[in-house]
Amino acid sequence: MFATLLLVFREVLEAALIVGIVAAATRGVATRARWIGSGIVLGVAGAALLALFAGRLADALSGSGQEWFNAGVLLAAVGLLGWHVVWMSRHARELTAQMQAIGREVTSGHRPLTALMMVVAIAVLREGSEIVLFGYGLFASGSSAAALGLGATLGLLAGVAMGFAIYFGLLRVPVRYFFSATNGLLVLVAAGMAANAAGFLTQADVLQRWTTPLWSTDWLLRDDSTIGKALHVLTGYTSQPTGMELLFYLATAALLLSGMRWAARPLARPTAPAAA
Repeated sequence: MFATLLLVFREVLEAALIVGIVAAATRGVATRARWIGSGIVLGVAGAALLALFAGRLADALSGSGQEWFNAGVLLAAVGLLGWHVVWMSRHARELTAQMQAIGREVTSGHRPLTALMMVVAIAVLREGSEIVLFGYGLFASGSSAAALGLGATLGLLAGVAMGFAIYFGLLRVPVRYFFSATNGLLVLVAAGMAANAAGFLTQADVLQRWTTPLWSTDWLLRDDSTIGKALHVLTGYTSQPTGMELLFYLATAALLLSGMRWAARPLARPTAPAAA
């Protein structure tokens, strides 16, 4: 449940940030609420349509192709999540500036009001699509539907509340600190998804090396225990990991941490030309 709450909270917060920035920059525009609301509805509808097709595809591949589908969803979620945390580490400030610029252009009349709807719709659709993909990945990793629903509901409420707090200026803590604090947890979620994908590929006989369990911690924490299930969804914990699962886990974590460190490095300033 906590992994779902974290993922949904992050995605909803980012969508709420864009909506809040655009709304704050277009104060005084009489019909802004109508266009922003239409953009939210369009984005949610697009994400729901994606969830519908993903569910039908999963049903069609039930059986021998289920392992392929689960592994594909997990690896796609890992790639998207990795790109997401690295990109946000570098471009969060640029995104804020761009949204503010669009709002000012709409207010001054240099852009049509439909730009508000398109910007909001794309933001909500992007974040909603990521939630759908991550949700299927967590479900394939063993999370129950009830836990997914509860985590998604709590994450949605927390993200919307945080968005309103930022919009009305009640939150003085810079938003980048929230993203920095959650990035480390998301790296664990992505690494766990990669390890689970390796397990599904092993079941499908795609990976045939290093499939023997390296150790067993059943004496300490079993996979079917409540804490074991929670750690499995959140961090990819398994009491009997194979060599291939461990390789996928460590490689994914190392790659994402290196990418985040690279993205967070200060940009080099151009040197001034020497005087003649």
